[in-house]
Amino acid sequence: MSDAEDLVHDNLVSLQSHVLSEEARHPNAQGDLSWIISAISLAGKTIANKVRRARLDDVLGAHGTENVQGEEQLRMDVIANEIIMRCLGDRASIAVLASEEDEEPTILRRSGEGGKYCVLFDPLDGSSNLDSAVGVGTIFSVTRNDPDEPDGERTVCRPGTEQVAAGYILYGSSTIMCLTTGNGVDMFVLDQAIGSFLRVRTSYRMPDAGAIYSVNEANASSFPEGYQRYLENAHASGYSSRYIGSMVADVHRTLIRGGVFLYPPTGKNPTGKLRLLYEANPMAMLIEQAGGLAYSGAGRTLEIHPERLHQRIPVVLGSKAEVERVRSFL
Repeated sequence: MSDAEDLVHDNLVSLQSHVLSEEARHPNAQGDLSWIISAISLAGKTIANKVRRARLDDVLGAHGTENVQGEEQLRMDVIANEIIMRCLGDRASIAVLASEEDEEPTILRRSGEGGKYCVLFDPLDGSSNLDSAVGVGTIFSVTRNDPDEPDGERTVCRPGTEQVAAGYILYGSSTIMCLTTGNGVDMFVLDQAIGSFLRVRTSYRMPDAGAIYSVNEANASSFPEGYQRYLENAHASGYSSRYIGSMVADVHRTLIRGGVFLYPPTGKNPTGKLRLLYEANPMAMLIEQAGGLAYSGAGRTLEIHPERLHQRIPVVLGSKAEVERVRSFL
């Protein structure tokens, strides 16, 4: 192999460099959002290391408590939540932190003390898959703080259209961060050797269509009729079914391969199961910024006005053509 073939042909751009270059495009920016994204990336690196060592460090299994949703907390749920709280807790521009694992938002500081943003997150989506070494992830959403609203829950209950940044970090065969600040989707991969997220895709666009659906078909008998008819049609049309059971992993595959991710209402969860504010909204923003669509019931997911922090909704998101196909059956 010649020396020329060993050269790096594409410029290496770290997440930090990317964020700073984006910040430079906005003359009035003060760097507050950049610091928040930096803190999220630090949390992601730390959680990625904990996930890789979970069995060696004997932190798999139940923690012995339940979260506010009545779901059994796993030890890694609690660890990931604590990591994010510690990484973001000292960022001077964060007013409120809200987690899937906590009953109420944590108010860090008021607007008069510099609190400009709220960060909502699911610290470790799909954590029940850790025992099987399946990909899990962190989902996050950033909104502006309402300086006139003293109540933490009310200030974070904003429609998804008001998000200023959103994304996820997938802990799988590699650690991948997908991020949008409203100007398209950028993708980064963590290089463990240098400890930095490096940009691998910029202004990423997902496929417009894809004959792949992702849903827990074990619940199909209790899906509303329209979803059942869509699945029957997909079977007859030779579609492929791909379902991991970790939203981050399933949505990431949909982003890359195209198709649709479905979480319909069921008999057990008639209003849906996914949480609007820190699961559905950030994923919907990301998918739309990549050229896809996201709906919850008859309306666009991002236009739903939340009523409470842990509100649940159904979700259909993915390639534009396939989401419209699902909606035609509904």
